[in-house]
Amino acid sequence: MREYSENKETCGTICLKYLLFTFNFFFWLAGGAVMAVGIWTLAEKSDYISLLQSNTYMATAYILVVAGVVVMITGILGCCATFREQRSLLRAYFILLLCIFLLEIIAGILAYIYYQQFFPVNPQLNAELKQNLKETMTKKYQKEGEEGVTSAVDKLQQEFKCCGSHNYTDWSDSDWIKSPEAKGRKVPDSCCKTITTNCGTRDHPSNIYKEGGCITKLENFIQEHLKIIGAVGLGIAFVQIFGMIFTCCLYRSLKSEPY
Repeated sequence: MREYSENKETCGTICLKYLLFTFNFFFWLAGGAVMAVGIWTLAEKSDYISLLQSNTYMATAYILVVAGVVVMITGILGCCATFREQRSLLRAYFILLLCIFLLEIIAGILAYIYYQQFFPVNPQLNAELKQNLKETMTKKYQKEGEEGVTSAVDKLQQEFKCCGSHNYTDWSDSDWIKSPEAKGRKVPDSCCKTITTNCGTRDHPSNIYKEGGCITKLENFIQEHLKIIGAVGLGIAFVQIFGMIFTCCLYRSLKSEPY
């Protein structure tokens, strides 16, 4: 009976080892996906967010990058701990899983806070945020030392096919448009459907993007991106639950290390 029990325990341990190894393989791939989402956000989309004067979205992206790196390292450590059958490595692995889980919770909270900032229930606060974008675009565009804002505004208007914060008439309040440097432009050239030099001098619908402002399209972009961040975080957190369960089971099945 004792021999049968030992064999059964050994088979159970072997199954746990392969389950944990399979988990770590997919966990490592998931870490790469998380890191890729964070890097993509920082590399491609952060300039848009800088126009809204908030660091919360950037912090969320950095947390995703850090979490992705830690996940990949943890996956490798998990494989080593599984096949070497060392309880100390399994403990370290479990602690790292827990830390990643906490990082994901923090990223989720920050994403929720950011969502509330830009899509609040209070319409007055939402109007203030839109007004802030308008002021950023009209007061800082083409100003010395604000080259990052100028580049971000041009990229925003071209990629989202929009003009101004609310609409193209916002540019009539622009310090740059009122200055001689604008050379008679009514809107920046980046508002044009086909960019040519001084094309912003003509604000006809056939020439510029008149319908809709950039703030609405930027809000839609943020909403969709927050959904991606949330989905990735929830997916990794769900997978981690199984990893922590497998780790605890394997830890208990192994005999204590000799000290």
